[in-house]
Amino acid sequence: MQNLETFLNKLKEQKNEEEIIDFCRKYLIHGTPYIFNNREDEYYEFRKKISNEFKIAFYEIYITGSAKLGFSPFKQKNFDYDSDIDVAIVSPQLYEQMLEPIYEYQMELRKARKSVSVQELNQYHSFLEYTAIGWIRPDKLPLSFEIRTLRQAWFDFFKSISYGKSEVGNYKVSAGVFKSYSHFEKYTISTLKQIINSQKIIPENASTN
Repeated sequence: MQNLETFLNKLKEQKNEEEIIDFCRKYLIHGTPYIFNNREDEYYEFRKKISNEFKIAFYEIYITGSAKLGFSPFKQKNFDYDSDIDVAIVSPQLYEQMLEPIYEYQMELRKARKSVSVQELNQYHSFLEYTAIGWIRPDKLPLSFEIRTLRQAWFDFFKSISYGKSEVGNYKVSAGVFKSYSHFEKYTISTLKQIINSQKIIPENASTN
């Protein structure tokens, strides 16, 4: 996919639900990301750094968003130095591992042994909304969340591979963890359908909800 205009024109050609799913898999999930164009070996090394840190398989790591496409269909802008590298880790093992301290935190809240502000509680509810669709986003955890391995250590690691400290280049790297490939794909397809709605593209027999 060369640019945003080509992407949107191609998207308009998709006639039904099956074609939308194929489009999503082909352009938003499959293949070498724009940021690593003609640098497949470096893409592997970047993924390997993350896989070694969390003891997961390298193929469970994907780059999404504008760093994948070279542009953002939502923001209507090309990938640039203000863009982040968005990493999706698709690992049932890591997802369940990260849920353990969440469980303990939730139990403390239930027993009223945790005191959090309204703002932090709202942030935590936002975190739980993502978790309910199979996506753990540590950036949504409130500051009162004291499990260092799930918050501070997470950000420390991704900071260590950001801004010229890894193969990805001079960009901030952010990440979240999906419960399964199915959850990742469904979320990505829903994102594509939001683009369809925003562009008023209505393929035949396709649900855009």
